[in-house]
Formats: sequence, C-alpha cells, structure tokens
Amino acid sequence: MTSQIPEVVILRLPLYLRILTLLEEENAGVVSSQELGARLQMTPAQIRKDLSYFGKFGKQGKGYNVRLLLGELRQILGVNREWHMAIIGVGRLGKAILDYGMLTPRGFKIVAAFDIDPQQTGKKVGRVVIQDLAELANTVKNRGIDIGIVAVPPSQAQQAIDCLVGCGIKAILNYAPVAPRVPKDVRIQEVDPVLALQTMTYHLKSLGSP
Repeated sequence: MTSQIPEVVILRLPLYLRILTLLEEENAGVVSSQELGARLQMTPAQIRKDLSYFGKFGKQGKGYNVRLLLGELRQILGVNREWHMAIIGVGRLGKAILDYGMLTPRGFKIVAAFDIDPQQTGKKVGRVVIQDLAELANTVKNRGIDIGIVAVPPSQAQQAIDCLVGCGIKAILNYAPVAPRVPKDVRIQEVDPVLALQTMTYHLKSLGSP
C-alpha cells in the first residue's frame, strides 16, 4: 500500500501526529478537520484526503477521536515501538544529537556511537560509550540497530554511509551536506539547515526584501 501513497502525504503524517499529541496533552477528546487545518495552515479537505489513504477515522459532522486517531497514526508511522539507532561521528554536532532529549520519548533511542578518532573512543556521552568504527558491524547485529545517523564532515560522509549500508542498515539520517550514493532499497533522509535557509531566502526575495 505504501507505494501507492504520494510521498508528500507521508511527509505530512508526522505533522498530524505532532498536533494530535498536543491536543491529547490539552485533554481534547474530539477534533475536527477544520481545527486541524487551522493549526496546520492547511485546508480541511486536504487533511481528510490525506487520512483517507489509510482508512476511515472520523465521522462526518463529528470529527476525529483524538486518542484513537493518534494511536492509528503511531501505528502507521511505526512509532508505537522503540527504534534503536547508532550515530557515526561524535564531534560537536554528534554530541549535540546525543544530548538531544526529545528522541527517546518519541520512540527513537541512540544505543551506540562511533568515531574514527582514537582520542574519542572509550569516552562516554550520556549513557553511550563511543566505540571505534571497526566495531560497527558487531554492534549493529548485537544491539538490534535499525537506523543510522551520520554526523561526520562531508569528506567522510560517503564512507560512513557505506559502512552502515554494509551492515544491513536500511534507514539513514544524514547531516553531512553531500549528495550520497545508496542502493535503491536504502532510505536516506537529509538534514541540512542551509537548504532550508536557501528556500527561505527565495521567499524573502520574492517578497521584495533587499
């Protein structure tokens, strides 16, 4: 079914999940597509269409049960379980990611960290001990790691990604500003603030900013 769903719809699902989580924290029992649209700056029709790809969750005129829809979206996105992750690169960025406290409550737990710098290996960041990259394959197998995070300099990014792919990792979050090569069955997600800023400057320029 996933191949029949537009990618843009899948990208919007976490936004729905975020709003529904906030609504649950506000003790909201029911929410309409109009209210969801107002919070997300989307049309109610678009929200109803997106959700219809996955089933019928609400009743016309009555809205959506917040708790039930939240549970369904968690299952659809696969965040109704804990995912184990490994990070390669424990410089300033890597340490910041390890220190970020919002991953574990959302079902994503970094259980291993790797670096090629011998001065880094053996050190502890939070509850994770930094390991040599040579230990990656055994750790991926023994710790049941599902997702890899790449936080290395651009010149080392492809090597790090190749190492993860070689260990059987099929999902990679890449912070390095490169255009990596991966097999077709590997999902790679780029995180690059410069790209986001360049999109913003396009809109600023269109608005007539100097």
